[in-house]
Amino acid sequence: MYSRLVKSVPVLFGIACLMSCSSANNKPLSVRFSSDSTAIIFSDIDPAGLGLIRNIPGVDTAHADLITVLETPGDEDTTGMEHNIPGKLEVTDSTLVFRPAESFISGKNYLVISYMNAQFASTDKIISGRLNHSVKPQQVVLKR
Repeated sequence: MYSRLVKSVPVLFGIACLMSCSSANNKPLSVRFSSDSTAIIFSDIDPAGLGLIRNIPGVDTAHADLITVLETPGDEDTTGMEHNIPGKLEVTDSTLVFRPAESFISGKNYLVISYMNAQFASTDKIISGRLNHSVKPQQVVLKR
């Protein structure tokens, strides 16, 4: 009896890990410019995460590490430095909207780094043994 229990504990633990690390939201985060290119729109956000964002009073990029928007240097730019773009975040019914303090510049590239919808472990990674020790952000380059 005791040996049967000892053998079943690792199996039950493995099943519990697989169930707890799987995500119901399999859609990747959608990051794009608005139609007039005055804002960056984040959609397909996990509903639970969006609910948590709504509860943060006065969400802006100064004190919330939800997203980072960087202006990346162009090929002809000799300084080679990325510049952080300050701005405000607005929460709508199903999206998050980043409005920069100054307008986006036409012809520039912007690197958007976000931890929204990030997963620590998925079922595939657990089974294949490719777990990471930290959460990896999603990075998207947008060209204005």
